Amino acid sequence: MSYILGISAFYHDASACLLINGKIRAAAQEERFTRIKNSASFPINAIKFCLSEENLTIDDIDAVVFYEKPFLKFERLLQTYYSFAPMGIASFLKAIPIWLHEKLFLKQKIKKGLQEIGPYDKKKLKLLFSGHHLSHAASAYYPSPFLDAAILTIDGVGEWTTASIFHAKEGIINVVKEMPFPHSVGLLYSAFTYFLGFTVNSGEYKVMGLSPFGNIDDKETKAFIEKIKQEMLSINEDGSIWLNQSYFHYATGLKMIREHKWKDLFGIERRKPESDISQHHCNFACAVQQVLEEIVLKMVKETKRLTNSENLCLAGGVALNCVCNTKIKQSGLFNQIYIQPAAGDCGGSVGAAMAVYHMYFCNNKIVIPENSNIYLGPKISEDDILKLNRKLKTEYTRYEDFNDLSAKIAELISEGNVVGWFQDNMEFGPRALGNRSILADPKNPNMQELINQKIKLREQFRPFAPAIIQEELQDFFEMKDPSPYMLYTSKIRSEFRVPLPENFHELLINQKLKVRTSIFPAITHVDYSSRIQTVSKKLNPKFWELLQNIKKHTGYPIVLNTSFNVRGEPIVCSAEDAYNCFMTTDMDILVIQNYVYFRDKQRTSSHKMNSKFKLD
Repeated sequence: MSYILGISAFYHDASACLLINGKIRAAAQEERFTRIKNSASFPINAIKFCLSEENLTIDDIDAVVFYEKPFLKFERLLQTYYSFAPMGIASFLKAIPIWLHEKLFLKQKIKKGLQEIGPYDKKKLKLLFSGHHLSHAASAYYPSPFLDAAILTIDGVGEWTTASIFHAKEGIINVVKEMPFPHSVGLLYSAFTYFLGFTVNSGEYKVMGLSPFGNIDDKETKAFIEKIKQEMLSINEDGSIWLNQSYFHYATGLKMIREHKWKDLFGIERRKPESDISQHHCNFACAVQQVLEEIVLKMVKETKRLTNSENLCLAGGVALNCVCNTKIKQSGLFNQIYIQPAAGDCGGSVGAAMAVYHMYFCNNKIVIPENSNIYLGPKISEDDILKLNRKLKTEYTRYEDFNDLSAKIAELISEGNVVGWFQDNMEFGPRALGNRSILADPKNPNMQELINQKIKLREQFRPFAPAIIQEELQDFFEMKDPSPYMLYTSKIRSEFRVPLPENFHELLINQKLKVRTSIFPAITHVDYSSRIQTVSKKLNPKFWELLQNIKKHTGYPIVLNTSFNVRGEPIVCSAEDAYNCFMTTDMDILVIQNYVYFRDKQRTSSHKMNSKFKLD
């Protein structure tokens, strides 16, 4: 047996993954345990979970693999500061001591972190490091069903690289082309995220969601695009870019951008976080989304030219832009595409472990079916639920038969109730895919506003995704292929659309939000698109059965699916997390395995709990 532990930590979205004989047996993000969103700390809890799943200790592990190479990153920092000197002195004085005292001694930090998990033989420990973009590439290629594949990875930056093209054959990944820092598509998009008042490294998807409210044909949008392409960056035919660093500050500064330069160029000020969103902001988001798509499509064409492969694998944070992914798919440049569901840095632990298993230990690639399992996190036990019930004196109904439970919950959803749905193993990656989800009726015209405002506590423009029975996808959406991980968008079929008013583009964003776009208004965006999750019986039989029962009650096999959390908090992990989130929002019903909790039957004192509470 071969046991490999992959780790991503210290920078963003820390995680751990356990690989046994080349197959992922467990994986989880540290944030789910600590309840600190995008936690960068050493993933002690995630590692403990992974080891406990197979009753292993650190001494049982053949190799521990970190997802990037810290000395290369330190080299990049030093050379960057040298190149921009004397600028960046404030950032230099802040960053370098941290590196000298902590990150250059990463081996010691990792070993110390492992000691907190339990005693182990330090002499026996094999500690390895994988390149950042190699980790991304491996995370997409090895779980894919391909032996021969082109791989494109795009993110902010890893060591020196911001985007990479690889060609993988028979289990071996070879780099073909790279784009170097500071020229970065990911950092460009993050800079626009910052200017729009959202949080860098977590708010990029908000920019994507805001962009359809912009008008691509508006003079302002066209002017934004022209100014971006003329003043801020150059786009080459191979998709590589050159960024005019006089507009940016991320290389050596303490902020993403030089705000005064952006204000002078675009004629608008940076939006203050939580302030109102204007049409200028919508058009601005639309402009950068268009530029991103142009760049990425050129990269995809170059990837095809250099590899001539029929298959494409995608990873890196930019691969979570499902609108861009859809444009790649529609281009027809590749016959098949596989995108790592945990495409961001948390997936680095998976890729690092897989790269070492296949390339360091020289094992053949295991070809596995597409739609591989991503339900890799903790599973709640009956004892945990009973402990919760005793401690908080909850009122509940327990169903012996899941068929009866599913039928009842489907009925309640069809009646307008919002349900917290907590089943089996937690999903790995940023999406809730039916095991840690909030579910509701997509046909309810008030549901989007209700969930955004009273449950998710987030911006009103944020759309919701439909989960649909895979076999019935084409009956409702203009999409042929399955989308099990919410990584593509599709427009709803014309027969379900409601025509937009002629003056739609003249309306303010708050007015646009009130316009009904389809007979499923809660999951149809203003451009008639939805971020699709197809549900198969093989991948998630419980969720599939619930959808079948929903169809019996409503006539359609669709449910609104959003992640089981509130804004600013990670997706729920434990029974305690789920109950707390339920009781501190306006959800109507909570389902944990086969236990059902109705809000109006719970003790009011439970409302006093906060997100950090723990059971004795």
